[in-house]
Amino acid sequence: MFYKASYRRGVIEGVIIYTLGRLCSLISPAVFPGWTYVAAPLLFLVLQYLLAPAWATRRIASTKRERLSKRFVLLGPLMAAICTGVDLVITLALGMPTGGYGTQHGSALLRLLANDPNRLSVGEFMFHELTTILALFALFTLIVVCSRLARGGFLRFTMPAGGNRVTL
Repeated sequence: MFYKASYRRGVIEGVIIYTLGRLCSLISPAVFPGWTYVAAPLLFLVLQYLLAPAWATRRIASTKRERLSKRFVLLGPLMAAICTGVDLVITLALGMPTGGYGTQHGSALLRLLANDPNRLSVGEFMFHELTTILALFALFTLIVVCSRLARGGFLRFTMPAGGNRVTL
């Protein structure tokens, strides 16, 4: 029952999880008390970069013998492209992620046009977006392939080669 989602629904659920993590990464870590000062930003990063592609891959229904078809190879780059668009909209409208010790300075679009000390140069903005795009494409593709192969029996092996075989 859990693995019966369509390809489209799996992609939508993955993008929603990414968006949730990206919106939460706008929160400054200083608002979290005690040990959650470290745990909350880490949770937001896990939602963005690890859980979203793994969730989408695990939810999509497939035939019993399908291990890594073309649609699963393209799932990572497809989700990364959609999440790049979501990230660009959130960055321009609401702001950049705060990082480990940063504070929120507001919308990147307003910061690009401003002349105050919080001004954001076009080079800094492009560097931030380029690193985000590279991380999304690399991690999403890697996680989709690895979680698909792990579910499809790629990590199983049989030992010993005799009468009493044990499958691990």
